[in-house]
Amino acid sequence: MTYSLRVNNDLDVATLVDLAQRAERHGFDQLWVSNDLFLRSAPVLLGVLAAKTERIRLGVGIMNPYSVHVAEIAMMAATMQEATGGRFLLGLAAGSAEFLAWAGIERPRPLTRTAEAVTAARALLGARDVRGELPEWFGPSAELRVPPAAPVPVYVGGMSPKMLEMAGRLADGALPLLYPPEHFADARAQVLRGAEDAGRSPDEIDIPACFWVSVADDAEEARLALAAKIAYYGPSFAPYLLTRAGLAIEDFAPVTAALEGEGLDAAARLVDDRMLALGVTGSVAQVVERCRSLREMGATHLSFGPPLGPDVRQAVDVLGTEVLPALAAVPG
Repeated sequence: MTYSLRVNNDLDVATLVDLAQRAERHGFDQLWVSNDLFLRSAPVLLGVLAAKTERIRLGVGIMNPYSVHVAEIAMMAATMQEATGGRFLLGLAAGSAEFLAWAGIERPRPLTRTAEAVTAARALLGARDVRGELPEWFGPSAELRVPPAAPVPVYVGGMSPKMLEMAGRLADGALPLLYPPEHFADARAQVLRGAEDAGRSPDEIDIPACFWVSVADDAEEARLALAAKIAYYGPSFAPYLLTRAGLAIEDFAPVTAALEGEGLDAAARLVDDRMLALGVTGSVAQVVERCRSLREMGATHLSFGPPLGPDVRQAVDVLGTEVLPALAAVPG
């Protein structure tokens, strides 16, 4: 099994370094840092982590080909591969149209543009199956002058069936954000359908089960931390995924009204148990039980994502000292 952590790029440098070092001590295999617009720069944060860690693999999840040209993304990835001693992972996706609009950036043809970016990045970064296969709009001299010593794995962030099938056809891995986590079975099937269409082996593609988790000594505080996340993102959830949890966008109307009128704390207290099931929270035993169910669905990589808990340091410690050993005690 592979275990990874995902954290947001709103964390300050000192906190992120502390989390990365804790994760490394606890045996996590990967740490992914988001690159959401107008927060801290994930490539800069990862550059710091490269110098402060020794073993754990470091990923950016995700960058998009609209705000940064894929050639510059490849330059960054190759440099990070050098800085980390071969530990870097690159996540690519179309990005949020809403967030890009904050900067006046349009997002036309997201599936096509992301597929082109994945192909270009993998070709520039040394993938043997696409070497030299750059999109036609690259010039004849398009190549990295300082290529990475080893190919950089490229992952696709996405949730729609078409984006996940594309990941199976073209990428080294997929990062499907799962709500509820049990959507993994369908997401995995979509990725593998793309791989089969391309004549690829399923073993070539890493498919982490990426879910939100919140753990703490105080179960109610853990619940509220996850509830706040769900309240904030409620209106933007994909309707076809909500139906898997017996929910609809309309169910979030009171939560959204409270968020706009009274603030996040009030909205979080309106998040019910059905909504909380979109992530994972509760006792260590409950978290372990849902993780084991994901393994039974075929997951070989579990990826724990924010909020993680009301105290993120304590949450990483609980995951590392209690959840991971419990999962290891009963191999999948």
